[in-house]
Amino acid sequence: METIRRMIEHQQWADRRLLETLEQDGGVSPEALKLFRHILIAEQVWAVRLEGRDSSHLQLWAGEDDPGALERLLEDNARCYDRILAGLSEERLDELLEYRSQSGAPFSNSIRDILAHVALHGQYHRGQINRLVREGHGEPPALDYIVFARTDA
Repeated sequence: METIRRMIEHQQWADRRLLETLEQDGGVSPEALKLFRHILIAEQVWAVRLEGRDSSHLQLWAGEDDPGALERLLEDNARCYDRILAGLSEERLDELLEYRSQSGAPFSNSIRDILAHVALHGQYHRGQINRLVREGHGEPPALDYIVFARTDA
């Protein structure tokens, strides 16, 4: 449970650091904002599913890319994951969750695997965004887990 909790804490830390960079960089590419929004919506999709609700109304690649709206979504997600994690035990992590994908296909995965996916999916796209920041002559933030672990110590 502790490893999953730390992965989600890292996710929230990295999301916040990246948003700060995107807000400071006035010339941020629309593609970077689109990818960041995708990260946050994907996190929201999985949180909704983990709470036993339908996620089909959420659009992974469309919507508001305004940094203020993204900040609100980031904070809503953080509160939601904090609530989800507070209600989980080590034993429950291996429970299967049945859900439907955004296209309606049925799936079943363990809560542990879903939470690991959430943390890893975001890291993949944060790397893409950092590349875009660098290409726009900005300074991308260090978002590696070990940097988080060092600052959290």
